[in-house]
Amino acid sequence: MNRRSNRVALQLALFVSVLLVILLFTRKQTSNRHFSWRTVRYKTTSATIPEFRGRCPGLFESSKTALVVSRVQADGDTKWLSKLEDTYHLCVYTADAAPNKDSTYLQVPANHGHEAMAYLTFLIDNYDDIPAAGAVFVHGTRYAWHNDHPEYDNLALLLALNVSSAVEADGFHNLRCDWSVGTCPANMRSQASMETSLQAATEPWNARAASDKALPGALLSLFGHEGQHSKANTQGRPSIESSDTVRSQCCAQFVVSRESMWQHSRQEYVALRQWLLDGNSMEDSGKPGKAAPKDDRVSGRIVSYLWHILFLRHQGTEMAANYDGQESGLDLEQLNYRACPSAAECYCRLYGRCELQGCKTDSCRGQYSVPHKFKLPDDWAETHGKALF
Repeated sequence: MNRRSNRVALQLALFVSVLLVILLFTRKQTSNRHFSWRTVRYKTTSATIPEFRGRCPGLFESSKTALVVSRVQADGDTKWLSKLEDTYHLCVYTADAAPNKDSTYLQVPANHGHEAMAYLTFLIDNYDDIPAAGAVFVHGTRYAWHNDHPEYDNLALLLALNVSSAVEADGFHNLRCDWSVGTCPANMRSQASMETSLQAATEPWNARAASDKALPGALLSLFGHEGQHSKANTQGRPSIESSDTVRSQCCAQFVVSRESMWQHSRQEYVALRQWLLDGNSMEDSGKPGKAAPKDDRVSGRIVSYLWHILFLRHQGTEMAANYDGQESGLDLEQLNYRACPSAAECYCRLYGRCELQGCKTDSCRGQYSVPHKFKLPDDWAETHGKALF
């Protein structure tokens, strides 16, 4: 081996050694952290805010749980929802429908941010009319790979769902119980870790990696105090440390009590929606202190990480002093624990499937499995679930 080759090998070995030391250091940090903020404070630069065009007809006088459905026209026929009318008050938003300026009902200001745009529009435009029975937020397809059911059937799940039991303990519950997708498992990599940054840099097509990398900055943009971005590194700590992981179930289908929705003001939901809308129109979106990443896959996934942070009932045992003494925070470990109950506990509480056999912390045998390549066969709807019609 010549001198040049020796030098290259030495440099490569040194680089790898330094990288391993950094990764080891970040892994050893304690994860007993507190979020410093629990109020959405994003300030939009837009001169106008969308008008109320997402009112759900008859909601103010309904005693039923609201079923907030976020769909696009490609989701197909909505007749499966009619089977739920006796149980839920339906509020169905079609994000890519042509706008109707003469109507104030069930419209969203933009088809951006995936289901978050419809969910936030419901919260904003119906804030004072949310029923005492709370709300369930779901996607517009009956069958989807992420529906936690042996046949991936959202109709069956929603008919079996015990809303009052689901929200009794914490005011919020994801509709998924199986941990096979999402960030609940303890070995999941931190969104703020160096590994995440490296993956996002080397796999620019990977929306999951891009979303994970952007999450810490998004938390700071949404929940931080004005000017905090410029001084966070010297006078305070960022929203999450490099060893912290925001753990939650995936896929943004959940049930919430009215009280948990009212933990935040209408203006906070407006601010969160504006973060999405501004990101859809600004060239500098995604930077610290700025609006959401423009990539719809990234911004929508980021918001999907936030629902449990917004809606889990605030408890005194989880409060901690902010580093600047201005506001109490939320214990990240406690949020993670409450967002990821055991599969057996979840199936029993939500769907009445108690005393299941073959349960581990993260799954119960026969209840759910990830389909091949996260995709159902094209003829799934025609060959499954007909007994419910």
